[in-house]
Amino acid sequence: MVQITRKIDPFVRLYLFVRAGGRCQFDGCNKYLLAHHVTLTEGNFAQIAHVVAFREDGPRGKGHRPANINEIGNLMLLCPECHKLIDDQPESFTRQTMEGYKKRHDQRIQHVTGLGPEQKTSILILKSKIGDQTVTIPFDQILQAITPRYPYSKEGLTIDLTQLPATDDSFVSAACATIREELRGFFASGGEFKKSGHISLFGLAPIPVLAFLGSQLSNKVPLDLYQRHRDKENWAWKEGQASVVYDFRERQKGSDPLSVALMLSLSGLIPIERLPIEIDGKFSIYEIKLANIVPNPTFLNSKADLEEFRISYQLALGHILKNHPGIKSIEFFPAVPAPIAVLCGRELLSKVHPELRVYDNDKRHGGFLYQLTLN
Repeated sequence: MVQITRKIDPFVRLYLFVRAGGRCQFDGCNKYLLAHHVTLTEGNFAQIAHVVAFREDGPRGKGHRPANINEIGNLMLLCPECHKLIDDQPESFTRQTMEGYKKRHDQRIQHVTGLGPEQKTSILILKSKIGDQTVTIPFDQILQAITPRYPYSKEGLTIDLTQLPATDDSFVSAACATIREELRGFFASGGEFKKSGHISLFGLAPIPVLAFLGSQLSNKVPLDLYQRHRDKENWAWKEGQASVVYDFRERQKGSDPLSVALMLSLSGLIPIERLPIEIDGKFSIYEIKLANIVPNPTFLNSKADLEEFRISYQLALGHILKNHPGIKSIEFFPAVPAPIAVLCGRELLSKVHPELRVYDNDKRHGGFLYQLTLN
């Protein structure tokens, strides 16, 4: 009689690592197991677990047992924490449950690794202090958000504005200069964008800075934008929800056809009386707001919501151009999420649209202050 041992055949071990993509197969874990999760030191930090235990008195060991307890179908690649969990609580993590985890994980790895080069994207991160805090974007959340695309490199480009004094009056101009300089190398002939041909943008910064970044990424650059969702605390767009509807209207008819202001009341309501005193009766004031929804910071949930805004924004600019021929600039007051701020700069056409004089609601000064001009 051949004695069964715990020793796994080298080919089976290799096959298991390949099918799992070197990641924990426990549903929702996905930890990369060939590098230390803190120091990133390379090494094998995986454990090979039996779905049906090696011994009958072990976890999930009773009942129908595989002919070969060490066959690939009875093995899972797990991190030490998940391995301990499933063996300590076999009544919760049954054979059927674990086989389902393994099947779904293997199918996902096979799908992702089968994607062609056209799915590559360059990760572009713009980060600035929000209040006194610096928000980080975990790389695993980036991977989740950009699926089915995958990053050209783990580094991508991070434009870090956190060292600039956010309360200084020169912050916006310094931030714009930093963005312009960082993008120069990114778009250079040997830069990463030339190799990937696509950008996935994750931005957390003041609205005028985000709008400036958008103006530097023309609509000829293939780009996906992402939003941090407060309820889930991740960046993946949600699916299966009804799209937001936007409403464009004229709030005030001014006496001077060349004086125009545009408000975006999306993340919050902008009362006309809160506008700077110079936006007086000679200004025609237009507004894009949410239809049948109170303005709030969490309304933007899907790519469809973003696309609907892009269309509404273009229609609004077209309407203003038609009603105010010869207009040179628009006073612009946005209360919007980060991706929409980027779109506002990106969708401006240099030889078609007037300048946008962008204001920001500065709580230190108790109202909207002019920050920069786009286009």
